Amino acid sequence: MLVRVSYGTAIAMGLIRAKLMARPTTAYLMTYWPGKCANDCAFCAQARSSSADFNRLSRVTWPAFELEEVLDAFPNGRFGRICLQTIDYPGMLDDVFTLLEAFKPLNLPVSVSITPVDRATLDEFNGLGVDYIGVGLDVASKRLFSEIKPDFEWGEMWDFAKRIVDVFGAGRALVHVIVGLGETDRELVETFERAYSIGADVSLFAFTPLKGTRLENSSPPSLERYRKVQLARWLIENGLGDRIIMEGDSIAGFDLDGIDVPPSVFSTHGCPACNRPYYNERPKKEPYNFPFPPKKEYVEEFLTRLGSRRPR
Repeated sequence: MLVRVSYGTAIAMGLIRAKLMARPTTAYLMTYWPGKCANDCAFCAQARSSSADFNRLSRVTWPAFELEEVLDAFPNGRFGRICLQTIDYPGMLDDVFTLLEAFKPLNLPVSVSITPVDRATLDEFNGLGVDYIGVGLDVASKRLFSEIKPDFEWGEMWDFAKRIVDVFGAGRALVHVIVGLGETDRELVETFERAYSIGADVSLFAFTPLKGTRLENSSPPSLERYRKVQLARWLIENGLGDRIIMEGDSIAGFDLDGIDVPPSVFSTHGCPACNRPYYNERPKKEPYNFPFPPKKEYVEEFLTRLGSRRPR
């Protein structure tokens, strides 16, 4: 049986000889299928209409290895978690169960990112070491959702998130949101509020244009906008959404009087032990999601660039 391994994970395991600029703290794996996904998400290299290299997901290459080879090399990585990504194809769910059984001797917690499944399947996952589930909402705008993710329904994704919370508990549904797909800041804020109100959490990604996808000519978000969105997510998570200052549909600033913003706000936010190095950016550029928290001075510098810590 073959399984895809993210390039950085493969280096950490010793399956590929190359230099790591930031070591992954989670092992990122993906189900193998020798073709495209059955779905047609406009941003994804795996989409059925995409002409992009199907060895990619976002900007990361995922070479395929024999499962036994991966399991043998696993201890080299010193990982704290396994994150299993899935694409849709005939027999995908059977493959997921086979992989989960194979992972059990590793005694690591497992996250699974998957399209909506029923409660019975979630219960089975729960008995196989899975403790977090990724929900591919991706698009924070209901008005754009069906255009960008034509094979899914907006309400279906939210119902799935609720099922996960019911089975696994609060905070165990990770709603994936991609910043830069044409949504407004207000739509992002409303999506964050909805996710936290149902007991889910939010994991942020930056849109990465990939040649061969329907959105190949679109632009990624500016770093400044992404930083504002990261801060807004953190404030909402901590019950401080009223400190976000909106002007129309845009985030204009923040009232941070008396609030100590931790550097982790600008790091990868996801399951425990997830740092997702350079998933959205090239290694020589400042990352959208720092794989490890930046220095406190970085946070202060960013807040200064906003103009002030309080609204004028």
